[in-house]
Amino acid sequence: MEEIIEKVEIVVLGGVGFNSYRNFKVLAVQTPYGEVTAYHNTIRGKKIAIIPRHSGKNHIPPHRINYRANIWAINALGAKRVISTNSVGSMREHPVGSFVVIDDFIDFTRNRSSTFYDDTTVHIDVSDPYCAEIRAALIKALEQQIFPYTEGIYACTEGPRFETRAEIHMLSQFADIVGMTGVPEVTLTKELSLCYASLALVTNQVCGMTTHKLTADEVTEVVGKTQEAIFAIISDAIENIPEVRNCKCRFSREEACL
Repeated sequence: MEEIIEKVEIVVLGGVGFNSYRNFKVLAVQTPYGEVTAYHNTIRGKKIAIIPRHSGKNHIPPHRINYRANIWAINALGAKRVISTNSVGSMREHPVGSFVVIDDFIDFTRNRSSTFYDDTTVHIDVSDPYCAEIRAALIKALEQQIFPYTEGIYACTEGPRFETRAEIHMLSQFADIVGMTGVPEVTLTKELSLCYASLALVTNQVCGMTTHKLTADEVTEVVGKTQEAIFAIISDAIENIPEVRNCKCRFSREEACL
C-alpha cells in the first residue's frame, strides 16, 4: 500500500458488494483507531477515495465495523464531503432495486462507539443530519439517470440478524427503510464538521412484507445487478456537488462543547 500522496475531495463509503474500485490506487490511512484501506482515483475531474465498510479477508459484520476509524480516515484524507451507499430493507412499497435518498434517521443500535469524545461532553445538533447540498446532488443524479427514487427516514438496527415481525411493526410506525450501517457514521461526520449524505438501495422487503425467507444472498444479488447504476449515480452526484461548501454542515461542531 502507498502512503497518502494528495488531498482527496470526496469519499464514498461503500456498502455490501460495492466493489467499483478495483482499478484504483490503494492507500493506507493511519488513524488513532486503526489502519483504514482506501482506494484513490479521479472521477469527473475530482479526486475521490472509496472506503469499503466491510473490507478485510472476511466480511466485517455491521456491528463490528470500525466506524470511528473510517470517519477519522476521511478527515485525514482531507475530504469534507462523504457519500454513503447503504443496502436497506423497505417497510413501504418501494420496489426492490429502487433508491431512497435518506432525509432523517432513528438509531436503534446498542453496542457501537458512537462518538470521538469519550472524555468531553459534546452535544452535536442533528436537526439536519444529512447534507442538503449532497442530497440535492444525489437527487439530480437520479433524475439525470432516470432511476426511480423516493426520500425517507432510515432506521438503523444493531444486526447482524434481520429484524423480527414485531420489530418491523414498531419501526414502520416511524421509518420507511431499515438497515444496519448508517449509524454512527452520520453522527461521527457531524462531530468532524463533514458533509454526509446517503444513497440507499432497496435490496429486499422486510419481515412481514414478504412470504419467503429473508437471506443475505438476495441482498448481494440485488447489489450486484445494480453496481453499474450505483456507480453512474455517484459519478453524476460527484460532478453535481458544488466546489465550495455553503451548507450548515461546516458549522455542526460550533457551540456543541460544554
